[in-house]
Amino acid sequence: MRLRKVQNLAQEIMDEVNRTKEARDTELLNLVIDNLSRAVVDATDPSGHYSIEYLENKVGNAHSLLFKKKADNRVSAK
Repeated sequence: MRLRKVQNLAQEIMDEVNRTKEARDTELLNLVIDNLSRAVVDATDPSGHYSIEYLENKVGNAHSLLFKKKADNRVSAK
C-alpha cells in the first residue's frame, strides 16, 4: 500500500510536468528531479536494500515542491 502511494505521487508529478508548455522555474525543477533521482537510486540498489521511508520522503518532497509552487502561483495571480 505504501508503494502504491509513492507510485501515485510520482504519476501526479509526471502529469503536472507534462500538462503545460509554460516555462517553469529551473531551480524548482532541479530540486524535483534531484529528489526523484535519489529515490530511484535508492530503489534500484543492486544489494536489494532500500528504505520505503526514504522513497516516501523523496517522492513526497518532489510532489510538495511542485504542487506548492503551483498553489503559490495561483494565489499570487489573484
